[in-house]
Parts: sequence; structure tokens; C-alpha cells
Amino acid sequence: MNDSMRDKVVIVTGAGAIAEGWSNGRAAAVLYAREGARLLAVDRDLQSAEATCAIIREEGGTCEVFTGDVSNSADMRRMVEAAQDHFGRLDVLHNNVGIAETGGPVEASEESWNRLLAVNQTSLFLTCKYALPVMEAQKRGAIVNIASIAATHWLGFPYVGYSATKAAMIAFTQNIAVQYAPLGIRANCVSPGFMNTPMVSASLTKAYGGEVQAMLDTRHAQCPMGFMGDAWDVAHAALFLASDAARYITGTNLVVDGGLTLRCA
Repeated sequence: MNDSMRDKVVIVTGAGAIAEGWSNGRAAAVLYAREGARLLAVDRDLQSAEATCAIIREEGGTCEVFTGDVSNSADMRRMVEAAQDHFGRLDVLHNNVGIAETGGPVEASEESWNRLLAVNQTSLFLTCKYALPVMEAQKRGAIVNIASIAATHWLGFPYVGYSATKAAMIAFTQNIAVQYAPLGIRANCVSPGFMNTPMVSASLTKAYGGEVQAMLDTRHAQCPMGFMGDAWDVAHAALFLASDAARYITGTNLVVDGGLTLRCA
């Protein structure tokens, strides 16, 4: 274990995984802990959050669990209070929760659109609403939001709700970065490209014809480096932006895509 996050308190939302394997949230939570942070692992699925927490504790780290709905204001207020109750402060807010649904304005349902807004966009507003005053009182803090290259690029199929909410995330991050910079608080995004995570297999296989392996093979081949990244690639980028090594970086969008967006340009 290194110590780039020694004794810092980190909230990771979406710290569980929707299936077996390393999700972006689980990898981020474990990596922060390996770097010395104390974690509040947040997920709507208690069992999944506890599985992440168990990994951290087995490695000698410190972790507590909070279950709640990121689109519910009262839950997010209690989440921030839980971090303070457990650890006495809050240094990093890592917003990882997100869902992906395909379809354009005609194909997608209103229910799908509203669900994406609530989970991908409103959640960001609510977590920051309650975390920022704590960080402001400390005169220090960092926010890392997990966006997507879908915010700025066409990825081969209609993705309008997901793309729109991730684009909003980048704009939201830039706004709070400027507003809170004089107060010692930084805010940045990580935009992953094609990643091999449990959510990809669960949400996008249908868009690629229904076969998981065929979907994975296609996405690997589309990446200039010849392979998709994974949750650890996203986690290491987030760790850098959350750490003091990035003390003079705010309002940026760090693309982690193996060069894919250069090919899309």
C-alpha cells in the first residue's frame, strides 16, 4: 500500500457491482483504500457494497457501508452525514453511479429518459449539494465525476439519453470547479472509452446483436490499442485527480480511452 491518500475520507457512490467482477466503482474504492484512504462505500445494493467493503477490510483498509438511492435527496444528505459521523470529515467525493440505456429520441421511452436523468444527472446535483458545504467548511476537498466519451462522440448506435446526461456532467463539473476554486475545492471528470466491465456486458450486448463475446470482440477491435481498458484504468485516473498530485488541476475532463476518440474525430 502506498500513501497518496493517507487518512483522507472518500465517498464512492456505486461502489458495488451489478455482476461478478471489477466494476469502476469497486475498483476505485479498493484503490483509494490501498492508497491509505478511509472509505464510505455507497450502493443501493447492500450485499454488493458489503462485498466491496470486505475486500478493503481483508487488505487491512478502513471501510464503512451506506445504502441509499443517489437520486433521493434525503438519502444523499444522510450519506454525507454518515461520512462525517464515521470519520469526522470528507475529503473526496467520487461520483461513479451511472446507467446506460440505448435509443434515440423516437426509440427511447420517456421512462428511460427520466430514469437516466435521475440516476446520471440529478444524483450528481444531490451529492454535491450536501458534500460541498462540508468541504467548504474544511477549505479543502476534491470531487471526481465519472463521465464518458459518449458525451462528445458518436459510438456507433443511438445513445441519446446516456450521452446527454454525461455531457451535462462535464458542464456541471466545470461550473462548480470555477465557483469553488477560491475555496480550496477542485472538481474534475474522468471520461472512460470502451471498458470491459460488468455494466458493459449487462447493458450493451443487445446493441451489438445479443452475443456477449461477439460484442467484446467488436469493441476490442474498435480500440486503436487493440483492446478495451478495464475498471482499474478508470480507477487510477480518478486516484490521480483526487490526490494532491493534481492540486493545480480543476475543471478538466481526463479521457481514458486508448485513443478511441482520436479515431472518432
